[in-house]
Amino acid sequence: MKTVATEMFGIETPVFAFSHCRDVVVATSKAGGMGVLGAAWMTPEHLEQELKWIDDHIDGKPYGVDMIFTSTASDVSGGKSPRKILPAEQVDYMNALMTKDGVPPLSDEDVEGWYEDYASNLSFTQEESDALFEVAMRHPIKLVVSALGVAPPAILDRAHAAGIKFGALVGSARQAEKQVEAGVDLIIAQGTEGGGHTGNVASMVLWPEIVDLVAPIPVLAAGGIGNGRQMAAAFALGAEGVWCGTIWLGTVESELNQDMRDVLYAAKSTDAIITYGYTGKPCRAIRSKYTEAWAASDAPKPLKVPLQSILSGEPFRRAERSHRKDWMTYSAGQVVGQVNEPKTVKQVMYDMLTEYAESMDRMTTIIESE
Repeated sequence: MKTVATEMFGIETPVFAFSHCRDVVVATSKAGGMGVLGAAWMTPEHLEQELKWIDDHIDGKPYGVDMIFTSTASDVSGGKSPRKILPAEQVDYMNALMTKDGVPPLSDEDVEGWYEDYASNLSFTQEESDALFEVAMRHPIKLVVSALGVAPPAILDRAHAAGIKFGALVGSARQAEKQVEAGVDLIIAQGTEGGGHTGNVASMVLWPEIVDLVAPIPVLAAGGIGNGRQMAAAFALGAEGVWCGTIWLGTVESELNQDMRDVLYAAKSTDAIITYGYTGKPCRAIRSKYTEAWAASDAPKPLKVPLQSILSGEPFRRAERSHRKDWMTYSAGQVVGQVNEPKTVKQVMYDMLTEYAESMDRMTTIIESE
């Protein structure tokens, strides 16, 4: 396939795989697409380890890094224990519900050290983003993507000076305009069907709107893409490539443990719901007792970024330790209903491209028959 996106990065297939798992990143790039590592949940030290591993295994294929550039995140620095910076109301609410439902609590000894480490990975201040960017610039990356927020001019200038392309995820025309004004090279238009932080405009409406708005800047379509027919629809609406996330969660290479995989494979499209309980911002994730608890009429107000993410760590760990799948959740889009068995990244790519070719053949046949 030949599109603006494939020419921009020298790749064979315009399939971009967003993943927090380095194995998925490597496997996608080796299969002809381009893997993009989600770094928002990492410390600079952790990111350095992950990128070094990718460099050693990706055989020189191009890859990118996705991070957050937001000025609205609360500062959680200062060396305080997470239990001391989180309001008791929200912490007690969730812990009480889980205890009442028979989910064993964590011991104080178990929580203290782990909880502090968990919180240190979730500091989304500009200072932390700058530190992650410094790490990424020490590696042969080809793309930096802002998952949330407009990156400072100095960040874009430095990336461009190094020959690195800069992209941004958007969920509305207003967000796209801001990113274009900042000077990005690539726009990822994510419809509300997508997993994680998402807007409220459906992909079928958003993609062509953004394509027309930002031309000639290329657009990757995101939100609701997990097979070749959906990929064909994205190209028909003007996209130069596709950005996929949820579809990789079910692969044998992904980061999910077996319990979470079971939850993923059992989930239907209608189970991918919007919740504020995951991060404090609208986030599409798999429905569970955890997400339902935050939607209850008597639930306290979710905390701001990143405090809500820090708060979620203890209940998530309680569910994981006790193998309580009914309390488990994970960021996932509505294509989760298509993810029902383990496949390799290579097989997912093959199936997607095969179905894409079949879809294009079908359209050609329809045109020729008229």
